[in-house]
Amino acid sequence: MTNQTRPTPASVHRPAAPSPSGDRTRQRLRTTFLVVGMAVAMLAANAVAAAVQNPIASLIIGPALAAGMIALYAWVGRRIEKREVMEVTQPGGARHVLWGIALGTGLAAATIGILALLGAYRITGWGSITGALTAVGMMSAVAVAEEVFFRGVVFRLLNGRWGAVVALVASSALFGLLHLLNPGATLAGALAIATEAGLLLGATYLLTGSLWLAIGVHFGWNVAIGGIFGTVVSGSDERGSLVTATTSGPDWLSGGAFGPEASIVAIIVCSIATAGFLVAARRRTAQHR
Repeated sequence: MTNQTRPTPASVHRPAAPSPSGDRTRQRLRTTFLVVGMAVAMLAANAVAAAVQNPIASLIIGPALAAGMIALYAWVGRRIEKREVMEVTQPGGARHVLWGIALGTGLAAATIGILALLGAYRITGWGSITGALTAVGMMSAVAVAEEVFFRGVVFRLLNGRWGAVVALVASSALFGLLHLLNPGATLAGALAIATEAGLLLGATYLLTGSLWLAIGVHFGWNVAIGGIFGTVVSGSDERGSLVTATTSGPDWLSGGAFGPEASIVAIIVCSIATAGFLVAARRRTAQHR
């Protein structure tokens, strides 16, 4: 009679546990898919929105593109990243958008007002309501698409990996580089956008953990600068607006071909708001420790 040992549960063949290197590879692939996919979606949404010239079509297509970007971002977050997409689902989104629009419009009005006092901005006549409505439709898509990508994807991923300082600087720099694609773009304008807008919008996201305030600020600023005050937005082609206007003076003051966003006035006005948001975010972080 031979003594045969029975296989213990530990000796039964089992599927090999996933290796750490395999997990890292899958994570990199998911991150690459997320970044590339959302970047393509952003550029496509911006291109379509910019191509629409009819005000009625713009007011339909622009918000539809914006809603599509939000839906795509939420779907990718749930299905690809396997997470709760709190930055678009947390309560108070509508309130944040309205506050953001008010803030963005106010910062634009302050910038234009100072330029006017310094003789660098002058209203030359009335524009058109239809032109302003076209700007509203287009900018709704642009604001949402760019905030979803630069704050929802780029800033969030960098912040989770390397912290807020790296996330703010890198996402702002990329945001400025994007605006070099515009027809009247300049390096000075791109640097100004990175400083005044990239940092400001990153700071709003850092404070709230939500995209909605950043979307509101972005939308309010763009519509006011281009659709109300009649100036060039980030070096892009001029659109219709409520008033027609001209800017004059040295480029460092007026912004030149890039528009008032390349002005030292816009940089100072927006940087003051950025500092306020960063201080508030720091205090909030300290309170939750």
